[in-house]
Amino acid sequence: MDRPLLPFTGRAPAGPSPETAAVENMRQLIQLRWIAVAGQTLTILLTHHVLHVPLALAPMLGLTAFLAFANLLATMALKRQRVLASEIMLALLIDMAALTLQLYFSGGASNPFISLFLLQVVLGAILLPPLAAGVLAAAAALSYGLLSLRYVPLALPGSALDLLDLGRWTAFLMVAALLVFFIARISRNLRARDAYLADLRQHAAEEEGIVRMGLFASGAAHELGTPLGTLAVILADWRRDPAIARDPELLADVAAMQAEIQRCKGIVTDILHSAGQPRGEQMEGAAADAFLNATIQAWRPTHPDVPLSYRPEGIAGAMTAVNPELRQAIWSVLDNAAEVSPSAVRLVARVEDGMLAIVVEDEGPGFPAPVLAQLGRPYQSSKGAGHGLGLFLAANVVRRLGGRLEASNRPEGGAGVTLALPLAGTAGGHGDG
Repeated sequence: MDRPLLPFTGRAPAGPSPETAAVENMRQLIQLRWIAVAGQTLTILLTHHVLHVPLALAPMLGLTAFLAFANLLATMALKRQRVLASEIMLALLIDMAALTLQLYFSGGASNPFISLFLLQVVLGAILLPPLAAGVLAAAAALSYGLLSLRYVPLALPGSALDLLDLGRWTAFLMVAALLVFFIARISRNLRARDAYLADLRQHAAEEEGIVRMGLFASGAAHELGTPLGTLAVILADWRRDPAIARDPELLADVAAMQAEIQRCKGIVTDILHSAGQPRGEQMEGAAADAFLNATIQAWRPTHPDVPLSYRPEGIAGAMTAVNPELRQAIWSVLDNAAEVSPSAVRLVARVEDGMLAIVVEDEGPGFPAPVLAQLGRPYQSSKGAGHGLGLFLAANVVRRLGGRLEASNRPEGGAGVTLALPLAGTAGGHGDG
């Protein structure tokens, strides 16, 4: 498969954005309004037919029908997946207007359910900007004042005092329960939104740091090109020197140095190539097993004394998006593992939950708890100042490819680092990217 698969672009952190949080808050208001429709209808019918308090049934039940119709329209509007603060304010004003008219027909300010105005004001204070919340509070105060002056009196039976006391207790418990229930849910949405924005700012800061390091690295790569070329020429001359050519040990040393020079030149080329790529350039798919085999074979000569075992588990035919940065990221994780565990390093590749999981395991001391808590952030290392960029860069490379990096300490000792990458189809088939 030779078509582009995945865009080489950054990925926003998971979580509710401000837009989705606003939609969820409006959904909470819609649920609250359904409770109001059911509660008002039941209270009106109970008061009129059971408690024998005459009410204007036609206009009062008509108001509950209007609220139900408005709720249906609001529910359909949620499909736009975008809710403005003005729409939330309008919804609260409609609820307040309906409550005012219901109270007008049922005793005005003397009605115990006048305290329901507080619910609208508190919701407005949490969900709306200060100016809009102030307008809502002023509307509630105005409605209370008007209901103190103009209303349809209730013709209460002889036990009016008992009914009013029952109404006050019912209203108090209702307001308290609704405030606790809905404010807790709305506050949870707002906290999740704030956490999302904090993650977004953190990722933006990390991206800025990567850009600065990329500029520095590309400049250093340009500067390194000349001395590496000079060294390559000198080593080629040495290899032709008769004295060196007759000495097998010196000749082997020269060959090893030439190989390392070529490796350095390849790294410099990768850096310059990556720095020159447009950020929106799309990636090409590659067979995961072949890519990992080539990556491991290129890494082994750099650590000839470290035994590295590679075990692919069911990844035959799996495709993923690859680039030079991914190879460098895997090398960086392998370098860290080899440093703390020179006796054994393992790389396991398998498919988990639709992702290609590349797991590097070692038998070292494991990660300190502070490093695990700050995983993926720069300069988080137990080696001291100036270290800790390896996992940071690896995490950002994997994240740009749409994956994630995870690390943990193994129960049997040592640590494991997992690079999870999205699959891009199977060899011989069509990807879904």
